[in-house]
Amino acid sequence: MTDNSNTRVVVAMSGGVDSSVAAALLVEQEYDVVGMMMRLWSEETVAGGAHNRCCTPDQMADARRIAAQLGIPFYVLDTKEVFRNTIVEFFVDQHRQGVTPNPCMECNRQIRFRYLLENALALDAQYLATGHYARVAKTDDGRFTLSKSADAHKDQSYVLSVLGQEQLSHALFPVGGYTKPEVRQIAARFGLPTASKQDSQDLCFIGDNNYRRFLNDHAPEVMVSGPIVRKSGEVVGEHAGLVNYTIGQRKGLGLSSHDPLYVIGINPSQNTLVVGTADELGRSSLTAKRVNWVSGITPTEPFRAEVKIRYKATPVPALVEPLPDSRMAITFDGALRDITPGQGAVVYNGDEVLGGGVIERPSAAEG
Repeated sequence: MTDNSNTRVVVAMSGGVDSSVAAALLVEQEYDVVGMMMRLWSEETVAGGAHNRCCTPDQMADARRIAAQLGIPFYVLDTKEVFRNTIVEFFVDQHRQGVTPNPCMECNRQIRFRYLLENALALDAQYLATGHYARVAKTDDGRFTLSKSADAHKDQSYVLSVLGQEQLSHALFPVGGYTKPEVRQIAARFGLPTASKQDSQDLCFIGDNNYRRFLNDHAPEVMVSGPIVRKSGEVVGEHAGLVNYTIGQRKGLGLSSHDPLYVIGINPSQNTLVVGTADELGRSSLTAKRVNWVSGITPTEPFRAEVKIRYKATPVPALVEPLPDSRMAITFDGALRDITPGQGAVVYNGDEVLGGGVIERPSAAEG
């Protein structure tokens, strides 16, 4: 049996069942485990002050209780300022640009696997472990791969596609080889009080989970009304602020038409919402920026792969063409109706994540 006692692992604890089981499994494997929880920024709310959903007093108490039960040290890292300056400002700024961001991907890029990892390494830890459902492995040639988890319904490899070799060399995902029911069973085996705790699904930093109200408070300019137009330029209605709409949306447009109309474009420079029929909605290509290739090596030729364009989307076949300046072009075998600027386009080879980038707004020529 491998002696892990001299290998220190910092576990990012949230007070939830997944990170609790991650910590328990590592203790069972006799690692030198340290629990760490980030105190993140949240807006002030009328009831109860400012509490981020990822670190409420109850969650912090649960994490501290789990650490004590497992016999490991537990620290709280004040991350409020860096979280607000990176993730919250990013969220607001992306909406100002008329795109729909994925703040969880940016949080993994900037907070967990940069800021928290740096703090873990400063404690002489070799690894940062999280409760993510994904798998990391080391190949025979010394490189690290990122793959989907054993639980297809809980897989979080999409939001981890921002990680490269340096981060993966220090990353452990102890629950990635289990299904969620199995994780709950493991929690029960360890006698953890989080065994039946429900998952949190909301944007963690918005007090009432009403992101439109949040944006109205923090960036009221994105709520300014403007024209709804067809691709021809014909004005057919008025929108209530571009932030209230997303690509593919049909309901809530307040339009009367013979054929159902969908949001097919958002133009923040003109403050216009572009609508069209289902035939006009589909696109078969996209470009992405800020592309990260997990291997650290940019492919030199176009290649076939499967691409996922939203967290809950099914990967679909496509031709992927690497471009200069950390960009890529993706051409799908058929049109997709919900290609949304700001979301991640993540490239898979089977279960393995090859890389990913942020979907750019289509040019006028692309529609």
